[in-house]
Amino acid sequence: MKVFFIYLLILLPSVLMAQSKEDLIEQIKANPKDQASIRLIQRINMQNPDYKELEVLYKMLDKKVRKTTEGKYLQHYIQSLEKSSPGKKAPGITQFDVAGEPYGLQNLKGKYVLVSFWASWNKQSRDEIPAFKTLYNSFKNKNFEILAVSFDSDFAAWKKYITDNALGWKHISDLQNMNNGAALTYGIKSIPQNVLVDPDGIIIARNLRGAELESKLRELLK
Repeated sequence: MKVFFIYLLILLPSVLMAQSKEDLIEQIKANPKDQASIRLIQRINMQNPDYKELEVLYKMLDKKVRKTTEGKYLQHYIQSLEKSSPGKKAPGITQFDVAGEPYGLQNLKGKYVLVSFWASWNKQSRDEIPAFKTLYNSFKNKNFEILAVSFDSDFAAWKKYITDNALGWKHISDLQNMNNGAALTYGIKSIPQNVLVDPDGIIIARNLRGAELESKLRELLK
């Protein structure tokens, strides 16, 4: 019996995360006065959140819940998503590159930029690297750049991964892990995510991947 409970505790986080979007929404609607509903809202589409959808759910919460500190953080998260949504001016990002020099999105004005939020320790981020290499080699001479904003905390490990894997695009970080300053500004609660920005600094799209991303770049960079 003891072994069973240990096994259950190990599985519990994955079971909770496996809940469908529909299940989460039903829980939120059924418990508007429960502060735990705030955390449920934040779990919806974490890899590609829609601020309009989250805002509707947020407004369903009881006023007292919305006024809690956690409720205010959720409101700020939703506002950050809105401010960094397609059609908006991309919020500035300036952090340090691997040489220890400040560098940011502003340095790439006039180019199409894929801002990639990632970390060398994150498997899903590493899985995207081969596709990014292909894209970069195809478009780097066509007014295109990748700005990789790393959610690493270990400088040596971050730099080693970039060097060992010959990642030739731009890299910056504030070495604050998931507390990276850009996370709050862009509403990033999970990685990898990305934002595509045009030469005027306007966001074109969020979280395009695979064939969809390649097709969009081919359309823009004829």
